[in-house]
Amino acid sequence: MSIFNYNRRKTVAVNIGGTPLGSDYPIRLQSMASTSTMDTDGSVAQCQRIADAGAAYIRLTAQGVREAENLGNIKSQLRKNGVTTPLVADIHFNPRAAFAAAEVVEKVRINPGNFVDPSRTFQQLTYTDEEYAEEIKKIEATFIPFLDLCRKNNTAIRIGVNHGSLSDRIMSRYGDTPAGMVESAMEFLRVCVAQNFLNVVISIKASNTVIMVETMRRLVVAMEKENMHFPLHLGVTEAGDGEDGRVKSAVGIGTLLAEGIGDTIRVSLSEEPECEIPVADALVKYISQRANAPQIEGSPFDGYCYEAPSRRPSKTIGKIGGEALPIVIANGYAEKYADGCTPDYFYIADDNIPTDVDANKIIVPFTDGSNKYCQLFSWQQRDAIKGCDAPIKFLEVNASTPINEVVSVIDGNVVIVLYSNHINAPGEMQAFAHAFTQAQKTNPIVMRVDYINSSLDDVTLMAAADLGTILLNGNRDGIWLNAPLVEPATVARLSFGILQAARLRISRTEYISCPGCGRTLFDLQSTVKAVKEATAHLKGLKIGVMGCIVNGPGEMADADYGYVGAGVGKVSLYKNKTCIEKNIPTEEAIPRLINLIKSEGDWVDPA
Repeated sequence: MSIFNYNRRKTVAVNIGGTPLGSDYPIRLQSMASTSTMDTDGSVAQCQRIADAGAAYIRLTAQGVREAENLGNIKSQLRKNGVTTPLVADIHFNPRAAFAAAEVVEKVRINPGNFVDPSRTFQQLTYTDEEYAEEIKKIEATFIPFLDLCRKNNTAIRIGVNHGSLSDRIMSRYGDTPAGMVESAMEFLRVCVAQNFLNVVISIKASNTVIMVETMRRLVVAMEKENMHFPLHLGVTEAGDGEDGRVKSAVGIGTLLAEGIGDTIRVSLSEEPECEIPVADALVKYISQRANAPQIEGSPFDGYCYEAPSRRPSKTIGKIGGEALPIVIANGYAEKYADGCTPDYFYIADDNIPTDVDANKIIVPFTDGSNKYCQLFSWQQRDAIKGCDAPIKFLEVNASTPINEVVSVIDGNVVIVLYSNHINAPGEMQAFAHAFTQAQKTNPIVMRVDYINSSLDDVTLMAAADLGTILLNGNRDGIWLNAPLVEPATVARLSFGILQAARLRISRTEYISCPGCGRTLFDLQSTVKAVKEATAHLKGLKIGVMGCIVNGPGEMADADYGYVGAGVGKVSLYKNKTCIEKNIPTEEAIPRLINLIKSEGDWVDPA
C-alpha cells in the first residue's frame, strides 16, 4: 500500500444477497439497527429508514436462536415492503444462533474471540505448543460445519474482531495487542481457505484509532504473506456522538481509505442508525475523488515503519518539534475558547492584534518592520529570513516545491508551514516530509490544510480525515486548520478534537460509547447525554458508556471508567476492566459513578 497515492486494494469479490462487495465494486455503506430483534414491526420500520438513507447492508443483533429465527420474519416483511437490502446477523457467544441465522439472512458476523473459545474472564492461561494446536482443532470442529451450512445457503460471513473482546487464549499468548487481534482473525481465515470458502469479509475494530489503523495494516500485510485477498470492513467502534464521534471515525477510517484499504464502512455513532449513512457517504466520496489524481512521487525515509509509524525526527524551535506536544495555530483570535482548546499560536493578518496575548504567541505576515512578533514568510520572501531576529520564523512552503530548492534556502532556525493544492493534499504533504527527512533536515513542519469555501460539517470530516492521516503517519509537530467560513473558536475546538482522536494531545473528557443495538439495555442517547453532563469537565479521563455486557468491559478496553448495561433498569460500574458495583438501579447509576471517580481520586469539581 502507498501512503502517498490512493490506489484501491485489490480483493476477491464477495456476494452478499446480490450486492457484491470488494473487487471493483463501490465501497459499500452500512449501519446497524438499534431495535430489539424480537420487535418485528419496530425493526422493519427502522430498517426501512436505514435503507432509505442509502445503506447497502443492514445489521441486526441475534443474541440467541429465537432472535436469529425472527430475522426471517423481519426479512420477509421488508421484502413485502419492497426493501431488498441484504440483512446481516450479528452474533456473539452463541454459535447456535449463528447456525440459525445462516439459514435466513444473507450474511452472518461472528466474533472469533467468543465463537468457539469460552467467554473471556481476563485470566492468564498457559499452553504448550501441542495444547495450543489442540485448541485450534476445536475451532475447526465448530467452524467447518458452520461454513458448510453457509455454503449451502449462499450466506456470506464476516469475521469481526474487536479490541478488548479477544479470547483468554489469544490474550494469554499475544496480549491485547494488534498482533493478537490479527492472529485471532487469521486462525479463522486459514480454516476458510482450507475449506475453499471465500465468501468472507473481515473487520478488526477498536475505539482507539491508533490501534485500529495499525491492526488493519498488519492484517493486510499478514494476508498478503499467505496469499489472501479478502475484502475489509472498516469502523472505529464506540466512536461516540456529535462532532467527537464524526472526528474519531474520520481519523481512523479516513487514514485507511486514503491508502486504498476498505471495501465497506460503518460509522458507529451513538445516534439514530440512519444518521450514520450520510457521514459515511461524505467520507467515502471525499477520499474516492483522489482515484484519478496525478501520481505523487516519493518514497518513505529510511527506518519508516508502515504499520506503526513513529514520530518524524525534528529539532525543537521554541516549543515546536522534538518531543513537544503538537501545536495548534489558528487564524485570528476569538474572545472565548472552549476549555482546554486555546491555540498555541495566533496568525493575525491585520492590525487587530490582541493586547492580552503573549507577543511570542502572535504570528504576523513578514514586513520590514518590527520583529516583536513571530514572522510568517511567504516563499517569495524566503531570502529575507536570515536577516530576521523574530522569536520564531515560519516559512510557507508548497509541498510541490522541489526539495533541493527548499534545502538550499532553509535556515536552521525556521519552522516550515507546509500546504498543498493537490487533490490529494495529505499524500503530497507526506511525500515532501519524507523527502525533507531523507535530505537530513530536521526543521519542524506544521501541516496546514485549507478549506476556503467549506461549511463546518464538511470541514469536520475533511480535516479529520486529512490531518488524521498526516498525524497517524508520524508528522506530529503541529497543525493549522484554515477554514475562513467557520468561527475561530470552533476551528480551535475541532483542531484539538483531531489531535485527541489521534491520541496525541488530550484536551477534554473522552467518551467511548457504543452506537446501540437490540442488546442495549437502556436509552443510549439520553444516557450518553446525562453522563456527559455530569463528567464533561474531567479533562483527560476516558469514560465508556456501553449498552450491554457484550461491549463492556472488553470493548471499552482502554477506558478509565465504565457505565455498562447489566439488565433491564440495571447498570454495572467498572474501573478499567474490573466491575466495582453490579446491578445498580439506573436512577442511581450516575451519582454512584461520580462517587466511584471520587473514591479513585480522579474527581475535580467543575469550575
